[in-house]
This record gives sequence, structure tokens and C-alpha cells, in this order.
Amino acid sequence: MKKITLLLSLILFLASFSFSQQKKATIIFDTEIHNFKTIKEDNGKVTHKFIFTNTGNTPLIINSVKATCGCTSPEWTKQPVLPGQNGYVSATFDPRNRPGKFNKSIVIQTNASKPTIILRITGEVIPRVKTVSDIYPRIVGNIRMKSNHLAFVQVYKNKTKTDSLQIINTSDEIVKLSFKNTPSHISLKTVPASLKPGEKGIILGTYDASKKNDWGFVIDQLSILINNKPVSNNRLTVSAKIEEDFSNLSAKELAKAPKISIPEKTFNFGTAKQKSKVKHVFKFKNEGKSDLIIRKIRSSCGCTTVAPEKTVIKPGETSSFTAIFSTSMRKGMQRKSIYLITNDPENSNIRLTISGKVEP
Repeated sequence: MKKITLLLSLILFLASFSFSQQKKATIIFDTEIHNFKTIKEDNGKVTHKFIFTNTGNTPLIINSVKATCGCTSPEWTKQPVLPGQNGYVSATFDPRNRPGKFNKSIVIQTNASKPTIILRITGEVIPRVKTVSDIYPRIVGNIRMKSNHLAFVQVYKNKTKTDSLQIINTSDEIVKLSFKNTPSHISLKTVPASLKPGEKGIILGTYDASKKNDWGFVIDQLSILINNKPVSNNRLTVSAKIEEDFSNLSAKELAKAPKISIPEKTFNFGTAKQKSKVKHVFKFKNEGKSDLIIRKIRSSCGCTTVAPEKTVIKPGETSSFTAIFSTSMRKGMQRKSIYLITNDPENSNIRLTISGKVEP
């Protein structure tokens, strides 16, 4: 009798489970991948509508539709889709500034028996023909430049480096460029010296780091003159990261080099009030075999540093400097960086941090 009762209970449970499984929505798309093939960048956005059917027994609800990046813009059926009825999910792709092949996905969450569906759109964007304003976006008087920032990036202290900026004369007259406030470590000239109407050229720059009494990331601001006259938007920014060249050191020289040791590279002050100052002393030691030289200490906005008690540290000696963070009217989590530039071949540029929360 007990066996019969157990058997009946099992049959009822399985029937109930089967019934509950049947009482679910089911989403079936006509296709889950759409290939736009080749599209032109200058033809604008393209859209495809994915059609689906609810083949289940209860209304289908789309809970969310998310694109994997900002270049697809999804739309979908917002109201419940009854059994046997159709709905849609549409995806719009903007090819602007996205030349080349693309493969984007749209993730759909529903109340169906298979709750997650991933759709894909693919294709290739044929880039538009670039205009003069695309290639030379910076306007300086009656010429155009590819950029108004000449970045030399890494420059060794004992060497010079050359780089250039592309320019074009968009006026109907011959122009000649000259430069104002040019420091001794920077030399600039245009090639050719004069630009005819419509002619392309370059600003050729040379950076001599040995003449710049500084280290690390440095910036100079210059002014461009056209035909010896000041013009609008004429600022030219020249930057470089001045570093010591350790590439030619022998193994013997490296073994005798200075070595900086900083036991604490991060300091968390916990919480601090606005309009207050947080101070911390960073200590360091020379564990090398020759003099350690502190070339420079540079801090990010909101941080100041007090010069170290010693900038030349003998082997085995210690030194320190104080970092001061002014909370001002800042609020929330803060993280400020301090860069320590030394003559240690292994640690010539060290990043230290001060972090914490500023409360009103």
C-alpha cells in the first residue's frame, strides 16, 4: 500500500513539474545574427529589427536590453507579448569614426525559459574621405594644424630630439610662421620657410634637454606669429619627459649605482575635513654603493611638498620630505600622486600616493 502511495505521489509530482515547465514563455528569434555587410561611414546610422515569437504558454516580458558598447542603440517591445504573438528588438549602429570591421552584441534578459539571449550585428565600415578640416583640425589664424601640441615624449638629459607637426596654408596668400617666447632648449622652424596658398608643410622642432634645468614631465607655452603678427588661437604647447639615460651603464657601474628604498609608498589618512591640511613624512634610504641624488619631487593638484632635508644621500644614509595635501572644498574619496625623480637606474621615477576621504 505504501509503495502504491509513493508511486502515485511521484507521478503527481512529475506531472506538476512538467505542467509548470510548460507554463513558461519561450522566445524564438527569426535570426540571432545580422550582417550589415559593408556600409559607408558618411551614410550615417544603420538599423536592423530582430523579430521574435513567443512560442510558450504565458506572456513574454523583456526585462532589459543592453548593448555591449555605446555604438549600438537598442529599442524593443515594451509591453508583454502574448503566446503566439511577435515582438522585436532593434539595434542601431553609428559608423561615425569607426572604420573597419565590427562585431557588436546585444544582451536580452526576459522571463522566458531561456532568460538570456545574445544577438549580434556585424559588418565593415568603409571610411569616409577625410577633408582638410579632418586632417588639420586646429585653426591658427589663416592656417590649419594637425595639432597645437608638440609632444617630444621621452627625451634623455644628454641628448637632443627632433619631432614635427603637420600644417597647411588654407589662405589665399603666402604665409610665414615665426615663434615668440621660445626658450633656449627649444628650436622651431617651418619647412618650407614660406607656405604658398594651399601648400602643406611642417613645424620642425628640436628639444635639447641638456639646456633645460628640469626633470620629468615639463611643459613650455609658445606663441605663433603669422607674417610677424599675432593671431587668434596661436598658443603652441611643447612638452617632454626628461629622463636620465642609463642604457650605456656597464654591469660594474650598475652594481655600484645608488639604490633608493622607500618602505612606505602609500599613505591613507582615513578621513579629513574640508579646508584642512593633511601632512605625511615619506622616508627613504640609499641602499646602494654611490651617492643617491633627488633630482625632483613633483606632485599632482592639491598636493605640495617640502624639499627633502638632503638631496644628496650617501650610501647607508636616510632622508625624508613632507607631503602636504590641502583638502580645500574637495569632497569624497581623494587620491593624489607624488613623483620622486632620482639617479637610481632601477627606480628613477617613483610614484607615491596620498589617499583618503574628505568630509564636509
